[in-house]
Amino acid sequence: MGSVESNDLAQILVEGALSAFRANKGWAEKAVSQLRDEKLHRPLDPNTNSIAVIMKHVAGNLLSRWTDFLTTDGEKSWRNRDDEFVDTFASRDELLAYWESGWNALFDSLESLTAEDVSKTITIRGEPHSVPLAIQRSLAHCGYHVGQIILIARVLAGDDWETITIPRGGSGGFNRQVWGRGHFRAPES
Repeated sequence: MGSVESNDLAQILVEGALSAFRANKGWAEKAVSQLRDEKLHRPLDPNTNSIAVIMKHVAGNLLSRWTDFLTTDGEKSWRNRDDEFVDTFASRDELLAYWESGWNALFDSLESLTAEDVSKTITIRGEPHSVPLAIQRSLAHCGYHVGQIILIARVLAGDDWETITIPRGGSGGFNRQVWGRGHFRAPES
């Protein structure tokens, strides 16, 4: 494969990851926006995490993984992962500011990657990962927790829930509306 092709492939990989990460972030935020503040701190039962705790964990993970992404291990010495599972935010604004800081670390790092960077190896907890593997690992982790956020929000919103994706029974109409129009591309943040 020539260098032009490698550069194109690296760009396609990064752009695809950015689009998927932005979509996941957007879905979580649409779900969270449907809840009153106190519901963000309510777990479904004593053995599960609240939305606030999940958001804190996702942000902490993103900060650790994506700060100095190419030059330091993804599990930073300053990270206190266990504290991420303790609900400490007093307000929605405080929670959302921390959430944004994690996503900003991710987007800043991903957007700055070059084709050469995509071919490098980084470490997470001392384990080597190709940059594409590290990206996919982070995307899978975020997708897992975004799904939790959406499900918990859906349960807590009850009858006030507004569907954030295709509503039940709406697939045919949705497909007729968007077919071939590139609807999946999430807006750039």
